[in-house]
Amino acid sequence: MTVEAFAPAKINLTLHVTGQRADGYHLLDSLVVFADIGDRLTLERAEDLSLSVSGPRAGGVPVDGRNLVLKAAALFGPGPGAAIRLDKRLPAAAGIGGGSSDAAAALRGLAALWGRDLPGPEAVLSLGADVPVCLAPGPVRMRGVGEEILPAPALPDFGLMLVNPGVEVPTPAVFKGLVRKDNAPMPDLPNWTSAAVLAEWLAGQRNDLEPPARAEAPVIGEVLAAIAASPGCLLARMSGSGATCFGIYPGRAAAEHAAILLRESRPGWWVEAGAPYTL
Repeated sequence: MTVEAFAPAKINLTLHVTGQRADGYHLLDSLVVFADIGDRLTLERAEDLSLSVSGPRAGGVPVDGRNLVLKAAALFGPGPGAAIRLDKRLPAAAGIGGGSSDAAAALRGLAALWGRDLPGPEAVLSLGADVPVCLAPGPVRMRGVGEEILPAPALPDFGLMLVNPGVEVPTPAVFKGLVRKDNAPMPDLPNWTSAAVLAEWLAGQRNDLEPPARAEAPVIGEVLAAIAASPGCLLARMSGSGATCFGIYPGRAAAEHAAILLRESRPGWWVEAGAPYTL
């Protein structure tokens, strides 16, 4: 038996930092979507548990117990084995939840392969704050440290372009650079009737991690400027703690056109185009 699982990129359309707990974890209020751009896992029954990694972003990805995919498998406890192949296409440490989405896809895939229930919410959260939201990818409002996941209004059709300049931005340094950690949350989410209406509403919201991330990696400013100047772009913003940034476009075709042009002018950047994804 073989099971395939898709691990889509997680995009923080907004990311408001609203507080910090006594244990140091930050409280967030974020509108999250997923893109139909991501990694792919193939899982087969085997005597032992193993992980192999291939694909254009495989370099440097561990295949031992440090990888979140194997940590996710360990949550099921003793049981049958599986040979897991990860086709790595998303850049690591990029603010788009690549490792977390891989772990969530592994949980879904192994549950199907082994006929097992998914681990409980606390166990899933132990893998990282982004793993619970990646378990059932779709548009949601994520609050708290990542454990409070609320449905979001239906999104209009729109295109997405993701751009990473090839730099890693340490998340702890970005949070440390926050000027304040008790910022206002998002207001109630409205109904968005078009990509333009969505982009206009998002322009009034924030990613509170963008300023400290830009201080750590000034090239993020260049990426945002390049996206904003691309034809058809309705909004340019950074995702997560960076350095990946995204542009919103009226549709997939506009995003793909912008991606073609940006790849030509910035061949050293990772540039992909797509649209929102829901499992």
